[in-house]
Amino acid sequence: MPALLVWAMAWLLHAWLLRHSVMPELALLLPFLAGLGAGAVAWRLGYSKARLLALVLGFPVSLWLSGAATMAPWVWLLTLALGLLIYPVHVWRDAPVFPTPLQALRELPGYAPLPSNAKILDAGCGAGDGLKALRLAYPKARWVGIEFSRPLRWMAMLRCPWAKVLHGDMWLADWGAYDLIYLFQRPETMARAQAKAQIEMKPGAWLVSLEFMASALQADAVFYASPDRPVWLYRAPFRAAES
Repeated sequence: MPALLVWAMAWLLHAWLLRHSVMPELALLLPFLAGLGAGAVAWRLGYSKARLLALVLGFPVSLWLSGAATMAPWVWLLTLALGLLIYPVHVWRDAPVFPTPLQALRELPGYAPLPSNAKILDAGCGAGDGLKALRLAYPKARWVGIEFSRPLRWMAMLRCPWAKVLHGDMWLADWGAYDLIYLFQRPETMARAQAKAQIEMKPGAWLVSLEFMASALQADAVFYASPDRPVWLYRAPFRAAES
C-alpha cells in the first residue's frame, strides 16, 4: 500500500504539472524527487532496501514501461548521481538526511548545563540544522559539526559560519575532546554510538540523542521536544541500564 500511494502521488503530480504547462523535463523530475523524499522517510522508518527501491523507482519504471517518458535516459542517471553525491552509500547505514527541528533542544541546558566556551559536537551534522538548534540552546558554546557528505558539509558551512564544520567519518573522529555529543541517528546505529561513547567520552561529558535511546545505558534524564519526540541524555561515566 505505501508503494501504491507513492506511485499514485507521483503520477498525479506529473499529470498536474503537464496540465499547467510545466516543461516536460521538470514534470518528470519533480515526481521522481518526490519519490526520493518518500524513500528517505521510509528509510528512517526502517523499511528494507527492496521496499525502498520499490518506492523510489516505481514512478520512473512505470513511466518507461508506459512509453510516456520523453526525457533522455542520461537525465535520470544524472539525478541518481547527484543523489549519491549528496548522500553517499557509505552513510546509508547511519542516519538519513532528516533535519533536527530548530526548537527541539531548547530545554537541553536545564538538564545538561554546560560552562561557557564548552565544546559541542554534532556527529553527522548534515546541512547544519542540528548545529542551529544547539546554538539556540547553548549560545556561548563552541560548536563543531562533522559530516561525510561533502555537499551537505558545504551547506552546513554556509548556513552555520559561526561553527567549525569538518569533513569526515563521525565513527572515526575522536569524541574525547567534547563536553557534549549530539546524535540524531537510527535505532540500528545506537549500539555502535553507545560503545564508542563509553570508550572515548571524558567524565562529565554528555551524550544526547534525539528520539532514539541507547538501550544498554541508564539515562540520566529525558525530556520531550514534542509529544512523540524524546531527547535522551546520558552522562559519562555511563551506567548500565537496569534490567
